[in-house]
Amino acid sequence: MKQMIPKSRPQFTKSQVLSYLGLYDLVKYPVKVLGVRGYYKHTMGDPDKNDVGIYDDAIFVLSKNFFGSYNANTDPSKLFKDVAVLKAGGPYLYKIGMHNMKAPYEALRQYGNVTVLRNGIPVQDSPSHRFYIDIHKGGNNTTSSLGCQTICPPQWDGFLKDVKQQLALNQQTLIPYILIEFK
Repeated sequence: MKQMIPKSRPQFTKSQVLSYLGLYDLVKYPVKVLGVRGYYKHTMGDPDKNDVGIYDDAIFVLSKNFFGSYNANTDPSKLFKDVAVLKAGGPYLYKIGMHNMKAPYEALRQYGNVTVLRNGIPVQDSPSHRFYIDIHKGGNNTTSSLGCQTICPPQWDGFLKDVKQQLALNQQTLIPYILIEFK
């Protein structure tokens, strides 16, 4: 069985995360989230391609007084025709909301427009046609993603608590998410 979760949390420093986030105008958002696709590319899976179905990516939460790192997945669990893959870039806006309409639970819900790749072609959604590329809890045997960004189960509760606490402390409701590709 392939290794699903890395042995350690992502190790970028706060200054490294700030350097990536500094490429975007995020001054009005004290709390920010950075996703790093391929963070563990050279230590998990095939180093020559972007793996799917494992937590080989990273997500960082940053505010003035907080810095947290989480093992994540920024890809669909499986690649198939027409599946949505969030395009690197942003900022994509999120807010706390309910994910999974069959068994709803709190997650970071897509609020603003996003661009996905479908069969390698960029497609942007709109307020009247949301893709709902959420940031939510992944699964133990699968990353549980049809295109969403997922946090590995042992770290999910802490991630959500940290995000909600930082949003409340900073009187912020929307949170920008930047996704980068790590080489």
